[in-house]
Amino acid sequence: MEKSYVDEKNAQVLVALLKEHGIRKVVASPGSTNVAMVACMQHDPYFEMYSSADERSAAYIACGLAAESGEPVVITCTGATSSRNYLPALTEAYYRKLPILAVTSSQAISKVGHHVAQVIDRASIPNDVAKLSVTLPIIKDEDDLWECEIKANQAILELKRHGGGPVHINIPTIYIRTFNTKELPKVRVIDRIFSTDKFPELPQSKVAVFVGAHATWTKEQTEILDKFCSVNDAVVFCDHTSGYKGKYRLLYSLAASQQMIDQAPIIPDILIYIGEISGDYYSMGMIGKQVWRVSDDGEIRDTFRKLRYVFEMPEQSFFEYYSTKGKIAADSYLMTCKNQLAELQNKIPELPFSNIWAASKMAHRLPENSVIHFGILNSLRSWNFFEIPSSVSSASNVGGFGIDGNVSSLVGASLVNKNKLYFGIIGDLAFFYDMNVVGNRHLGKNLRIMVVNNGKGTEFRLVVHPAFKNDNQADEYISAAGHYGNKSATLLKHYAQDLGFEYISATNKDDFDQVYERFLNPNITERPILFEVFTNSLDENNALEAMTNIEENIKGKVKQVAKQVLGENGFNRLKKVMGK
Repeated sequence: MEKSYVDEKNAQVLVALLKEHGIRKVVASPGSTNVAMVACMQHDPYFEMYSSADERSAAYIACGLAAESGEPVVITCTGATSSRNYLPALTEAYYRKLPILAVTSSQAISKVGHHVAQVIDRASIPNDVAKLSVTLPIIKDEDDLWECEIKANQAILELKRHGGGPVHINIPTIYIRTFNTKELPKVRVIDRIFSTDKFPELPQSKVAVFVGAHATWTKEQTEILDKFCSVNDAVVFCDHTSGYKGKYRLLYSLAASQQMIDQAPIIPDILIYIGEISGDYYSMGMIGKQVWRVSDDGEIRDTFRKLRYVFEMPEQSFFEYYSTKGKIAADSYLMTCKNQLAELQNKIPELPFSNIWAASKMAHRLPENSVIHFGILNSLRSWNFFEIPSSVSSASNVGGFGIDGNVSSLVGASLVNKNKLYFGIIGDLAFFYDMNVVGNRHLGKNLRIMVVNNGKGTEFRLVVHPAFKNDNQADEYISAAGHYGNKSATLLKHYAQDLGFEYISATNKDDFDQVYERFLNPNITERPILFEVFTNSLDENNALEAMTNIEENIKGKVKQVAKQVLGENGFNRLKKVMGK
């Protein structure tokens, strides 16, 4: 029989991934909505097919097949109540941890609840019939394709995870009945690796570790990552939420942000992602061909749409395994990155009065063994351009990525050790949002808060933000300008002083130079300190533009101008004509 597959893309993706993951046993029940799935598998000799008109019996047949063979088994049925008949056997499979993949086909999910014949709601299932339940999208664009691949991989991998068990996939159809596709599409397979599995080979190529927000590092964790890097000529891309302070640390935001530098020689082939969410948008662009994620949670987090492996294990287990083979490398990758960083740091131009300028003055002078918290998004980005002392620990609320609790989180941290200084760099909207906490009676003398007051959400007035094109119209509603005293010189001063703070302020560089050393006093003072720095969005924007265009590559500049004049499509046509 000649292989032919339905021209319905979500069915193609699922069938292709079943083959890639080595799943061949299928028990099919008759129906209309699952014609695409069944016909695809029926026409491919790879699959071992069985028929059962009774869905309840089909699911129990699958239980027997799975238990006896030790292999995952697919069951497929149509809409209406057919899937309900799977429940008894799926309950059996759940408590026996049998890898049954229930693929229930349906009409478009949008039809649920509208009295459409044979359409039922499968949004909720009993707790003990499946370890995971997903609905694949009808594929209309690249985003749908990505979602379909990820969800199908997640479901298939869950069949064997933590002892195994049944999993449910709901796959809607648009009733394409043509079978003109002769080859299944190339799909991205994601594998989950446990500590007892055979590990994939780490290619002899550029390898980098990217550290998102991370729990406090132990000495042993740092040492084993350093050893991994030394053996594999790797580097560690960090920001101020990463916490890693080892030999291979690269605070790389300054280099990664450069608009006129070709980053191809630096971008790794394999990126190993550890930690959680990162707020370093610039360094997140340093992604190579493939991403390996290492985490105890073992979840598929496809941030960059290049995920290949998820290692469900402690980071130390991963790094120890890949540190045992090979000799100490020459650190050539590290030196290349460090040289580029040093060259850029030596060329930083004079900056306007801004959060970035303040960071350039203070970052390296933070008191030893202190703690600093950054507000998202502008403050963290601004300070990520500059290194802080290795003994200083840093954090930011990048988990939920909201402005509503930056100050409270800082205060909470400062309560842990009253003999340690805790600094916070916060924008005005974030501060006023959370200002009530500075009146808390538990607040100590070890707190230092710098409020960068530009009278608005200056993020929306930066050239990197889509709202920038709204010019001054953005102030009225988008950037929420004019609230909280509209940069009043006395509002926050009186509020802070009445609550027992020492208050200092600056409206320009000269003012700043006269008072900032007081803010950085390494000794705990008689009162907590609030430092209000008045900037404006134009200077903030110009400072960011200057920092991200330190190195102007002529070729890159010509390309940028050509793209602006010709547009992306016209520029690509020109490259094709010129053979470049």
